[in-house]
Formats: sequence, C-alpha cells, structure tokens
Amino acid sequence: MGRVDGKVVIVTGAAQGLGEADARRLAAEGARVVMTDVDDARGQAVAQAIGADYLHQDVSDEAGWHTLMAHVMSRYGQLDVLVNNAGIAVIANIETTTTEQWRRTLAVHLDSTFWGCQLAVRAMKERGGSIINMSSVVALQGSSEYLAYAAAKGGIRSMTKAVAAHCRANGYPIRCNSIHPGSINTAMVHAALEHSAGIKLGEAEDQEALRLQLGLGEPLDIANMVLFLASDEAKHVNGAELVVDNGATSIFGMR
Repeated sequence: MGRVDGKVVIVTGAAQGLGEADARRLAAEGARVVMTDVDDARGQAVAQAIGADYLHQDVSDEAGWHTLMAHVMSRYGQLDVLVNNAGIAVIANIETTTTEQWRRTLAVHLDSTFWGCQLAVRAMKERGGSIINMSSVVALQGSSEYLAYAAAKGGIRSMTKAVAAHCRANGYPIRCNSIHPGSINTAMVHAALEHSAGIKLGEAEDQEALRLQLGLGEPLDIANMVLFLASDEAKHVNGAELVVDNGATSIFGMR
C-alpha cells in the first residue's frame, strides 16, 4: 500500500474500462485521483466509490484541458502524474474510413495527448512527474480494420519519445512513457470480437473461461503497469514503450 501516496494524478477516460481500472488502482495506493470523462453518471459513481475527484471533459477540446489544469492546480497545487487514457476505436479500413471518422479519432487520441503532455510538462518541470500515454500494440503491428485508431496510436508512440527527449534535454525531472496493451477484456475489445469473429463475450455462459480461451488480459493488468510508471519505482524508465500483451506480438509476429 502507498506506492503513490499523496501524488496528484489525472486519469482521462476514467469512467470505465482501462481508465476506471487505472483510477481504482492508483487511489488504492494512496494517490489523489482526478478522473475525467464524458460519461458523467458513471464517472461520478466511480469517483464517489474510490474517493476521487471527477470533472467532465471532452479531451478533444483544448479549452477543456486548460479548465482541467486550472482546477487541479487551484485545488491541489501540484500535478505529479498524467494518464492520457481516453480513446475511441472506429471499426473501418482504408477504403471505408470517412474523413469525419479519421479526424474525430485523431482529435480524441493525438490532439488530446498533445495538449495533455504540453500542459503537464509546464506544470511538472520544476518538481518533476510522470506522463503515461496509452498507446496500443496496433502502433507496433498495424490493424487493417482500425485504420484511424492504428494511425493515432502510432502517433502517440512517437510523441511519447519526443516528449521524453525534450524533458531529458532540458533537465526537467519528467518521465514520459507509453503503454501498449494487447487485447484486454473491455467493451472496446468486445465490439472488435463481435465484428471480426461474431463472438459475443458478454453473452457467454462462462465469460471467464472464454476470456482465458481467447487470451484476453484484464484491465488490472494495465492498471498495474500504470501504477508502476506512476510510482518512484520507475524513476529510471523514460521514453519507453511497454508492451502488455502476454507475448502476443512476439508469438504471432508483426502482421
């Protein structure tokens, strides 16, 4: 207990899925967590359950980022960790992706990560901190049916390294790393399974057995990596891409 005791942490997209697991894990280890999302009812319920702060935020809106940072600095006086987690996944390939889908996906992923990193660096550069960007294994191997998502996650991977290099070059005590989950048991992956294989995991008689059969990880697997990167245990980990996929990219190769 207490691995991030007293640290002020922002987690975006925290109402469900990976973000919710991150928020719960960090709060359990002593962090003062600020959750953001667009699903206010669910986000507020989770925040109340874990003793976190909750704010409505559309991460694709620049003004909202400034409002969030002003709230955090006014209430807590510091920011120690930013988890850029919010995301969407449109199922569409190079022939079917619309311009609207493309721009929306990049806005939610790339624009938000840019604004979050920029404001976090400004807030952290004196006292230090950790920026954790949620990428994906599709940034490493591509995905024909998730064109915009793959492009956005690839951009996050490169942006992370650029931010880490900038902070190192300027002597800022800020670490910036990316996490690359494989298939995790979330609503987003459920939709992918139904689309690609007609598998409705949520309707299975034994969901846990099917999860294991399909090789899906659990949100806690990602939350544990987030916790590590947020903690001082990761003080020498910077500019890294940490793959959490139970060896899937190694076993099945870069496709």
